[in-house]
Amino acid sequence: MPTIFDKLDKIKPIYDMIYKVILFICKILLILDIAITSMAVAGRYISFIPDPSWSEEVVLTFMAYMAVLSAALAIRRGAHIRMTALDNYLPKALIKFLDILADIAVLLLALVMIVVGWQYATGLGAKGFYTSIPKLSKFWMYFPVPLAGVAMLVFEIESLYNHIKGIFVKEEN
Repeated sequence: MPTIFDKLDKIKPIYDMIYKVILFICKILLILDIAITSMAVAGRYISFIPDPSWSEEVVLTFMAYMAVLSAALAIRRGAHIRMTALDNYLPKALIKFLDILADIAVLLLALVMIVVGWQYATGLGAKGFYTSIPKLSKFWMYFPVPLAGVAMLVFEIESLYNHIKGIFVKEEN
């Protein structure tokens, strides 16, 4: 008889797709960062290569996107920083409880990032413009925070689900 967990496990491919899309975006941003930075550095020393004035601000913006989106990816892989030195000495039930508590704390952080990040992006960010690209709103400089908040929320829900499922479903060896 299928359990509720069997039914909920059917949405795992959606999480896999979201993960792959965010990872692809991070890869594209890294490639663009390297290309723009290489062009800017080469442009300083080779006269026929342009050294665009906008390169620094764009590279820093791309880095902001990569930093927060890759942090969201780390949630899914369980690769974020956590203390596990005492796990061998604590009861398994306490470790599961602490994992769920940590999931809830990160979930709350994701909600704060979405709400406050969106307020900053649409408020302060929408009023300013890039110095070297006066037609481009600074909204795009603040937007990585709420965007990463959404990604963190999605992956943290999955992590919380997996921890709760681990309590009710015994692992098969």
